[in-house]
Amino acid sequence: MSDLENLRKQAKQLVRWHRTQHFPVAQILRDNLDRFANLDDRSILSGPFQLAEAQAIIAKQNGFDNWKDLTLEHAPPKIPSEAASSVNVISAEPPLFVRDINVAVQHYHRLGFEIAFAYGEPSFYCQVKRGGAALNLRLVHEPVIDPVLACSEEYVAATITVEHAKSLYLEFAANGVEFYQKLRKEPWGARTFIVQDPAGNLILFAGS
Repeated sequence: MSDLENLRKQAKQLVRWHRTQHFPVAQILRDNLDRFANLDDRSILSGPFQLAEAQAIIAKQNGFDNWKDLTLEHAPPKIPSEAASSVNVISAEPPLFVRDINVAVQHYHRLGFEIAFAYGEPSFYCQVKRGGAALNLRLVHEPVIDPVLACSEEYVAATITVEHAKSLYLEFAANGVEFYQKLRKEPWGARTFIVQDPAGNLILFAGS
């Protein structure tokens, strides 16, 4: 996650805390926005609070006068178009953190993935592939992301594009795969569905 994405999430978290009446956020608003300076906690939490105000707080906490200045400072560097097109990007291999390599491999085998390679005895790192999609499974003993938070925020660990989403969905259903999100058509026209692996990783499949 880039610094700017992380800052955006911090601003949204402030709005979420205010909406859910999380009392500690009242002091944050009181310390950073003049209009809250003389209000008690209940008055602050019962009144309006906009994302723009949350962004102003995050900017102030990071030493900037406003959100625009902060975003300009954290914007990714611009790469000349000639440099960007000089190297062909072949594929992506997102890492997935799992608690049990064998259980994870069995799960992805049901999704039509095969083992490309494995390291260790017993294995602690391996790659599974189907077509042009490759996922790197890495053994960890503790969750890297809180599973409850990952599900509540729907953190997608990897997106896999396919030619015919419905056909793949029906294939998975025939194999007894349970879906975190069933097949649906998105406003932009794509069809998507989500499968959750035994470690809690959400894998989004998208296609025509």
